[in-house]
Amino acid sequence: MSRGSPDLCDLSASELGARLAAGEITCAELAESSLRRIEAVEPRLGAFLTRTPELARERAVELDAYLAAGGPRTSASGIPTALKDVLTTRGVRTTCGSRILADYVPPYDATAWARLSGAGAVLVGKTNCDEFAMGSSNEHSAFGPVRNPWDLERVPGGSSGGSAAAVAAGEAVWALGTDTGGSVRQPAALCGIVGLKPTYGRVSRYGLIAFASSLDTVGCFTRSVRDAALLLRAIAGHDARDATSLDAPVEHPGRDLEAGVAGMRIGLVAGALEEGVEPGVREAVRTALDRLAALGAELEEVALPHAEHALSAYYLIAPSEASSNLARYDGVRYGVRAAGEHTDVAEMMARTRGRGFGPEVKRRVILGTYALSAGYYEAYYGQAQRVRTLIIRDYEAAFERVDVLVSPTSPTTAFRLGERLDDPLAMYLSDIFTIPANLAGVPAVSVPCGFADGLPVGLQITGPPLAEARILRAASALEADLGLDLRPPLLASL
Repeated sequence: MSRGSPDLCDLSASELGARLAAGEITCAELAESSLRRIEAVEPRLGAFLTRTPELARERAVELDAYLAAGGPRTSASGIPTALKDVLTTRGVRTTCGSRILADYVPPYDATAWARLSGAGAVLVGKTNCDEFAMGSSNEHSAFGPVRNPWDLERVPGGSSGGSAAAVAAGEAVWALGTDTGGSVRQPAALCGIVGLKPTYGRVSRYGLIAFASSLDTVGCFTRSVRDAALLLRAIAGHDARDATSLDAPVEHPGRDLEAGVAGMRIGLVAGALEEGVEPGVREAVRTALDRLAALGAELEEVALPHAEHALSAYYLIAPSEASSNLARYDGVRYGVRAAGEHTDVAEMMARTRGRGFGPEVKRRVILGTYALSAGYYEAYYGQAQRVRTLIIRDYEAAFERVDVLVSPTSPTTAFRLGERLDDPLAMYLSDIFTIPANLAGVPAVSVPCGFADGLPVGLQITGPPLAEARILRAASALEADLGLDLRPPLLASL
């Protein structure tokens, strides 16, 4: 089925960069293409919480003048960009998808956005997300759900569902999200795009409104592996304002994209294609593995013995850190304060938090507070951290045998809106394959590897710390070999 010819906003950043360099298009034309697409699809999609068309047009005109005067062009120059609404933007509302920050306008930029903006990117808006990045479906936003451009009755994944849907639908050429337990990779898989979670500390967390500080990672959404490398290169690097930022050289993550996988040792995570994985997902992943083998990769099965405990450990560590981080939303310093008369500060705080936080955030704060309470800290949080150490050692042992590990990104394709809202465990299991990489701090990428019943399936490729170039090399080889048509049906009617 033909799905129409692409507009400028449907092209990759690398393609657009070449056309901008050749003088075939202008930044202003590119911005208008993206803004038209947003106007056309946003009423049905709900990917944005705040749109910035005036800022985008103004910035694009400035860039055209700058480039015409001989200013140097970067890979990000003029590229329409969306940001998950947990990254602070000076002068632009940042809500975290929560009523408690509904009108918060930060006085500073997150480092990741400051670097991208400094490289010439054009902001078209802030994207919808599960409240404080807590969710796997983007149904936990205080401002309504996001819909999947492949099927408007299905979820885009979460918590960065708005960024994933915006890129898949061409509203932005690329976007930033955050990945605490899979919140970049899982929505990328469900929306048929590339989602990259870098090594923990590779990208600064300064200006990222925290969920779980030892897990939160700024990541990339793109429609090609090459673009993921370009976007990561623009935002990576040491930042003295982030104590967890890695002070290590940033090599070009796209340097080996054309090297192929011949001779690469690829380990399929043991059990990754067994119970709980949809048959269509299993078939698509197996086909992708066959293609990698045909390209010369050496495949074997590799066990991560303690990965079965990752979900349990994560849902003690992440809520515990969330309980601590979200204590700052007290109605005193910034954010919403509950209206009405209060007998004392404690009552005011209780009412503010009760009305300002949604049910999923409350669930996780209560769980985390309990895990950290006297008499339970060692039994729950302490034990979870010990499991985390074992998972880190599992990865270290695995990467002594193989170059990268592979598994499905998500055990299922996009599920229907509302299908899992009353079953938190089923929702949490959406991230069963992605959570271990967060606990270990290693890089991982989701790349489209096929379809199941017309919905995209993602293959997760994981590598050792700082091996982004390696996992992108494998992803690029598969992407080129499969040559999938990833233009979602939503665009066929435009």
